[in-house]
Amino acid sequence: MIRVLHIIPGKLYGGVESAMVTLARFRHCCSAMITEAAVCWRGRLSEELEAAGIAVHVVGAVRARNPLTVWSARRRLHEVLKRNRFDAVICHMPWVLAVFGPAIRAANTQLVFRAHGVSNPRHWIERWARMTPPDLILAVSRFVASDIARLHPGVPLKVVYNPVPPAEALTAAQRAAMRARLNTPADAIVIAQAGRMQSGKGQQILLAALAQLRDNPRWQCWQIGGAQTPREAAYLDELKQQATRLRIGERVHFLGPRTGVPRLLAASDIYCQPNDTFAEGMGIGLVEAMHAGLPIITTAIGAAPEVLGNDGGFLLPPRDSESVAQVLRKMIGDPAARIAQSARARLHAKRFAPELVIPDLASTLAPPLAAPATGRSLECAAQTPITHPVPGPG
Repeated sequence: MIRVLHIIPGKLYGGVESAMVTLARFRHCCSAMITEAAVCWRGRLSEELEAAGIAVHVVGAVRARNPLTVWSARRRLHEVLKRNRFDAVICHMPWVLAVFGPAIRAANTQLVFRAHGVSNPRHWIERWARMTPPDLILAVSRFVASDIARLHPGVPLKVVYNPVPPAEALTAAQRAAMRARLNTPADAIVIAQAGRMQSGKGQQILLAALAQLRDNPRWQCWQIGGAQTPREAAYLDELKQQATRLRIGERVHFLGPRTGVPRLLAASDIYCQPNDTFAEGMGIGLVEAMHAGLPIITTAIGAAPEVLGNDGGFLLPPRDSESVAQVLRKMIGDPAARIAQSARARLHAKRFAPELVIPDLASTLAPPLAAPATGRSLECAAQTPITHPVPGPG
């Protein structure tokens, strides 16, 4: 039996948080691993984790520019680690490693860094995080592993995918009812994209491609996801204005943040996410769409080629709306091609099933790991000076 504590900020909700909730909900896939979580902010993540039945420890909000908040959160984590014996503490993302790594190290507990995306070695948070080397790195893909290994030479590294459960099958009546609620005709070909409203994830490219298909009345588009920051809100406004300017605004539905994304995908026909600059560390939305049996149209950057394999979807050049439009036109007009691509997508998605991934995670974390470095007392770690190159947000 191993006991693992995951630390995630909890302020925003995206792929990292979705993966954590899946891990909590499907923890029965490995009864030998007890999963708990620590968050800085209460919100959607903490609510969903508690609803899934795992313990959630709240260590308090942190502002990196305010050392007192860091010391206070480390002190609360110290109390959590003192009351509970964990075999490993997993820091999700560099910010968490920077803030809490010293306290975990001082507790003489296995310190694990969960790498979800590519690094930015010059960013002050990542430079701060590297001041506390972990005992083990878990990368969400081979793509991320090849990048992160350069920053932590000599640290053991293992690729463990995020778990993504299969989509729930919908009956014809359920599918029609969901479309009716979203003002979408039952016989429309729905092109879906899911994720946070982040520039670089290709929403603008998709809208430009759809404008080239304006003459085809069969399609509708669902943009699933909402803005969580002022920057994302401004970007969402730009997308709505772009859709109106391209004269496709009535056929593009911005659905906002949703909790039932797999069901929405199951009611769709095609998934299109033509990232232009954002390199997915794994791409949970891609895998959810594959589980739903949707033909996948994306770009050959980040981990997408690894996730889709040789024939799990269409890998196009970035920033090429004409190529996106060409593939969309074929998929819209060719039901047989959609069915064939659906079968291949489902096959590739099986690699990410919780019953495979969660036991793999448990076996990777099971003792004996490399002995953690000897640390100072937790009391001392809680007061470690906060040193990073420049001040920044959060």
